[in-house]
Amino acid sequence: MANIKSAKKRIKVIDKKTALNRVRKSQVKTAIRRFEEAVNAGNVEEATQRFQFAQKKISQVASKGTIHKNAAARKVAKLAQKLNSMNA
Repeated sequence: MANIKSAKKRIKVIDKKTALNRVRKSQVKTAIRRFEEAVNAGNVEEATQRFQFAQKKISQVASKGTIHKNAAARKVAKLAQKLNSMNA
């Protein structure tokens, strides 16, 4: 356990940021899962809407620094590939 006041504060700050990052990552995973459910159901319109929502969530999380921008781009590209394979 930390004894120095600034170290105690850092522990509190880290705990808050960790909790917030966990929430954000969960939101991204949920958005991706819902998109994949729509793809598996074969519903192109719903999949397109869910793709846009997932893309938005991923971009927001990347802009906040929770995930790296290249990781976000990779996730979006993978989802776009699935969506395009439905249309083809």
